[in-house]
Amino acid sequence: MRALHRKLVRDLLHMKGQSVAIAAVIGCGIAVFIGAQTTLWSLRSARDAYYDRYRFASIFAPLKQAPLAIARRAADLPGVASVEARLVEGVTLDLPGLAEPAVGKIVSLPDRGEPALNAVHLLRGRLPEPTRTGEILVEEAFADANRLGPGDSLRAVMNGRLQTLRIVGIALCPEYITTIQPGSLFPDDRRFGIFWMRRGQMEAAFDREGACNDLALSLMPGASEEETIRRLDLLLEPYGGLGATGRDRHLSHRFVSDELQQLKTMSLIPPSIFLSVAAFLLNVALRRLLTLQREQIAALKAFGYSNGQIGRHYLQLIGVIIAGGILLGWALGAYMGKSMTGMYAGFYRFPAAVFQPDYRIFLAGALISLVTGIAGVYSGVKKAVAIPPAEAMRPEPPPDYRPSLIERLGWHRWLSQAPRMILRELTRRPAKAALTTIGIAFACAILIVGNFGRDAIEYLVDFQYTLQQRHDATVVFHEAVPERVLGSLARIPGVQAIEPFRSVSVRLRHGPLSRQVAISGLDDRRDLYRLVDARERLVDLPPTGVALSSQLASILDLRIGDPVQIEVLEGARPVRTAIVTGLVDDFAGTSAWMSRDALHRLLREGPAVSGVYLQIDPVHETAAYRALKEAPRVAAVTLQRVAVQSFMDNFAENLLRMRLFNVAFACVIAVGVVYNSARVSLSERSRELATLRVIGFTRGEVGGILLGELGFLTLLAIPLGFLIGSGLCKFIATALETEMYRIPFVINAFTYTFAALVIAAAAVFSGLMVRHGIDRLDLVAVLKSRE
Repeated sequence: MRALHRKLVRDLLHMKGQSVAIAAVIGCGIAVFIGAQTTLWSLRSARDAYYDRYRFASIFAPLKQAPLAIARRAADLPGVASVEARLVEGVTLDLPGLAEPAVGKIVSLPDRGEPALNAVHLLRGRLPEPTRTGEILVEEAFADANRLGPGDSLRAVMNGRLQTLRIVGIALCPEYITTIQPGSLFPDDRRFGIFWMRRGQMEAAFDREGACNDLALSLMPGASEEETIRRLDLLLEPYGGLGATGRDRHLSHRFVSDELQQLKTMSLIPPSIFLSVAAFLLNVALRRLLTLQREQIAALKAFGYSNGQIGRHYLQLIGVIIAGGILLGWALGAYMGKSMTGMYAGFYRFPAAVFQPDYRIFLAGALISLVTGIAGVYSGVKKAVAIPPAEAMRPEPPPDYRPSLIERLGWHRWLSQAPRMILRELTRRPAKAALTTIGIAFACAILIVGNFGRDAIEYLVDFQYTLQQRHDATVVFHEAVPERVLGSLARIPGVQAIEPFRSVSVRLRHGPLSRQVAISGLDDRRDLYRLVDARERLVDLPPTGVALSSQLASILDLRIGDPVQIEVLEGARPVRTAIVTGLVDDFAGTSAWMSRDALHRLLREGPAVSGVYLQIDPVHETAAYRALKEAPRVAAVTLQRVAVQSFMDNFAENLLRMRLFNVAFACVIAVGVVYNSARVSLSERSRELATLRVIGFTRGEVGGILLGELGFLTLLAIPLGFLIGSGLCKFIATALETEMYRIPFVINAFTYTFAALVIAAAAVFSGLMVRHGIDRLDLVAVLKSRE
């Protein structure tokens, strides 16, 4: 072993505590990067392979009803590769053991062979037989949530008739990687499911022989999606086309794609913080080591070692520490990636296991950490090895000692000796104190970021379902019905209040910009469904004009007072112009609202309703649910309370797992920064502390001076960490904003308290470790060292 290699081993053993702490911080940064990136890679690869193998459609076109021959005409449009004509119908379900009504969507399968697009993947059981009445496939998430399997039966209201359906298989489909009921924010697999039935059986059940009400299309390479949609809308207009949309507007695809984009963002921000702190720790530790080894550097030069050899020696020392962090990061990152992928697999259903680690991600994490670490110490090494041997033989000049600001102001007379020594040290080394404070503050900030997701989701749920949507159930009819239907709903036992709404599918245009949405017509007096903006202020609908969500207005580049063209996509399909009279800052989707009377005038129709919001007496809710299950006009029932509870149950489990990662990693940073700072201070001031012991200071008093300095910096770091954490949360909330969701910037007092307590605990733990070193000071050896 060469002499420099033996010296490297001795140096590592001498600073083993600091080396472990720094390697742990590096490992955490790499772990977060690898964990998020492998999860992103695994989910994206699984999604793309799933789409390709099972032929996920590019365009979706719902319509009222058209003959099957319409598929051939659609296939003749320029750029269209294939077309699948389907029946898609909503049903109300009566599930055993479930008092409240569940709803589902039944999609037709060809009587022979596979669908040309959106093929199903059979997990268990068999496909339905065309000649056997009532056989269906069930989507896996719904089957698991309700403990259903092949051979089980359920009852459904189909076309106003209660029928018994028999499950013959469990399946998946790329069209429904996640299943969210229209109008809901979150998945509810217990009460909303997807089913598949042979076309002949569906035609008989829904009186649609030889007809379809939904087209799915795929495009040839290079075909224009926008132009194809325009031509398809013209083709389907006589058949009640409701507006074709591309894959980017498909609910399941948007949900998954938005999640992947958010995951990509989160794979970059926390690792950047970890690796920046690691570079700072490496810089501080190596600079102190180089200061202590000035004479050794001079001796090495005297024995003929060049500046390059000495510099490479110290870079190798840093490289060993970084390598330890890389190995730790690889192991933690693989575990974290597998855990996160498993967590996402509970929400997104794929035919095969999705965890697919890619070696390029591991190599990228190693390269990033190596470059960051070397960059953090390179200038210090270059400066140290360039010192002439004669100058290096002399100790480094002491800092410029002069009275501190406290002493110049005369305030030191009210302080005891120990606090004065602490303040002198901090004011004489302000850069070191500032960097230590910033390092601890970032640990505090990461804790705040880790809990921010919980705070934001809890506020979003409370805003959506307490402030805005205060009803117990949303009932949607198969089609708009006369207003007199409200009387029969009011007579259902337990119904305490009813608020009707009229919803119509439209395409809004402003210049070259357009967006397909639904306009909701609401009554003037509303208590169950209120329009509330992001500042929790009630928004009144004007008697004329249209109110838009701020997100929709931004997409269409609209402001209050601007005209917007409204193309109605149902009925007589009128085209009208309305004035934007209000903007609503909300957190979900892209929505538009009008007064119900104004919407009736726009459609030139009499009083009609598309659905109602209900308030139900909890004492009679079972009877109310039973009546809603059996109502023939009801297409869907969404229950607010149970949907939110189902989501929060799953969310809490996954959130706990992510919080454990965040707390563990933030503690590593806090301990690493505080312990490293304390060890450097002990090394720098060992002679001073030993002198205090010799002149009569007790171990407790000596330890109090050093640990008091660290405690003071920690107290300064916590409020700074609050500011940095709040800024990061604001940045993340903006970065994660999508068309479907906006993340509210909300941080609860508990999050700040929790972060402060964890940082304080980490500081105490680090202080106890350093106090052990103070107690073991060799007074004679320290005092004999030459400064």
